Amino acid sequence: MSDNNQQQGQINIELDEKTADGIYSNLAIINHSASEFVLDFVTIMPGVPKAKVKSRIVLTPQHAKRFLKALGENIHRFEVNNGEIKDTDQPQIPLNFGPAGQA
Repeated sequence: MSDNNQQQGQINIELDEKTADGIYSNLAIINHSASEFVLDFVTIMPGVPKAKVKSRIVLTPQHAKRFLKALGENIHRFEVNNGEIKDTDQPQIPLNFGPAGQA
């Protein structure tokens, strides 16, 4: 394969320093319409009655399905290497901004 063909099959992705730090989230709120899925990532702290959305990701339905598959594959590989991820019961968190799914 020539260098030109290899370059056409690659995507150069940049990651700036602030984005590379990431954002911690312990709650994801998922909503959808006919044309998009909206994932809101929130950090809830014990004893603090208010929380803000730290990051919002908007996906097409097709991309949301590919994301679900990729996340499932990564969880499987993680559990093969590190053991089963235990799913602990979480207390219900009252959300006051409309109907939403929760993950």
